[in-house]
Amino acid sequence: MRISNKVLNALKNGDPIVALETTIITHGMPYPQNIETAFEVENVVIKNGAVPATIGILDGVVIVGLSQDEIEALAKKKDIIKVSTREIPLAVAKGLSGGTTVSATSFLAEKTNIKVFATGGIGGVHREVNETFDISRDLEELAERDIIVVSSGVKSILDVEKTIEYLETKGVLVLGYKTDEFPTFYSRKSGIKIDPTDEFEVSKILRAKKLFNIKGSILVANPIPEEFEIDYNTMEIWINEALDEMKKVGLKGKSVTPFILSKIVELSKGKSLQANIALIKDNARVASLISKEIASHGLD
Repeated sequence: MRISNKVLNALKNGDPIVALETTIITHGMPYPQNIETAFEVENVVIKNGAVPATIGILDGVVIVGLSQDEIEALAKKKDIIKVSTREIPLAVAKGLSGGTTVSATSFLAEKTNIKVFATGGIGGVHREVNETFDISRDLEELAERDIIVVSSGVKSILDVEKTIEYLETKGVLVLGYKTDEFPTFYSRKSGIKIDPTDEFEVSKILRAKKLFNIKGSILVANPIPEEFEIDYNTMEIWINEALDEMKKVGLKGKSVTPFILSKIVELSKGKSLQANIALIKDNARVASLISKEIASHGLD
């Protein structure tokens, strides 16, 4: 594993750092929006007073703090793999390149002593789970890691209620950033009530959690900015169309989410892609504020 000088220096100085994943670059967005968004998200982190640490795997090397050239190389590479925690040793041993998911990024961020991670939306319990038993590794990883994850809730293509129940069972504390309703990625609403919080309170909660040595992540759910929100019912129509198409082609496993998201971009005429970009940038902003507040109290 290689840690960039900028991240190493920030760790030594106790500066605020925000970890960023790379499946958004490799599997979540089309080229060139993937590269443009990666750079824009890093700039949001910098403008809000933190150091970005984009994490990915290039030719078998885990890199914490990818350079712009490395991000571009990752975005352009063919035969790129989607790396959850279990595939990290596979990618390293075989010299493969991969984009890190929420689970892998959380694991690697914690190993590097980075306390805050920003993403778009975490994985979760898939619809029709009774038939497929498809549950994202993200949920198990969040139960094991000691990290704060800022996301716009979970992707609305999932079973949101079952995902929330699963997180509760696993001891993951779910909070709403200045909201008392759990957001569903493209929508600010779900009908599911959660405890509201802000960056100051999250920092205090983390300190209390460390005091009692309580295992598990804190998920801070940040609603998509209002101007980019997509009506929940409209999104449900697109999701169901995408799911029907997925069943026709017989996709399963890791290929499901990228296929559905791509289909929704097509059905929404690009509106969902704009929303996706807006929410990840805002999550990076909120994560930076939280990281700054934590750094100001010197938890270590």
